[in-house]
Amino acid sequence: MTAGTTLTNRTTAEHELAALQREHGRPLFALLLRLCDGDRQRAEDLVQETLVRAWQHPEALRADDFDSVRPWLMTVARRLAIDARRARQARPAEVGDAVLENARVMSDHAERAAEVLDVREAVKTLTREHRDVLVLVYFQGASVAEAAQTLGIPPGTVKSRAYYALRALRRVLPGYAPDLR
Repeated sequence: MTAGTTLTNRTTAEHELAALQREHGRPLFALLLRLCDGDRQRAEDLVQETLVRAWQHPEALRADDFDSVRPWLMTVARRLAIDARRARQARPAEVGDAVLENARVMSDHAERAAEVLDVREAVKTLTREHRDVLVLVYFQGASVAEAAQTLGIPPGTVKSRAYYALRALRRVLPGYAPDLR
């Protein structure tokens, strides 16, 4: 196939699109490069999208209301860049596999709520003396001395009851603290 046959097989729209690319491609790219914060790939994609829009709306290219189609192309390009930026901001940032592998795993609220319910039920199975010590020391943050004073028992007894209460909880909640056996 020769160059002459290639030109005769092209449609008029392809000729116009090629002419638009030659005449307005660089200014479009320069504008979009600024609007895309220097991201060349995104700017190139938006130039192509702008030209596709021009191809889809040939009536805008042939309008006699203005001397050049450049203002129309620049407006389309600017709007596409704004839409692309809004779309990127509306969805979460993309991350690579390496970032995901190093990310901290956060439990969801449902897991935390289920754990709280399990611990509450387990604490109810303890004797009143053990439960009182655990509530004061672990749930209300009292020191051993403060718990001893509140309960009217020696500090050594508070420590002993706390130890045996935690041990009993480990038996009732086997999946929660396997490393503390």
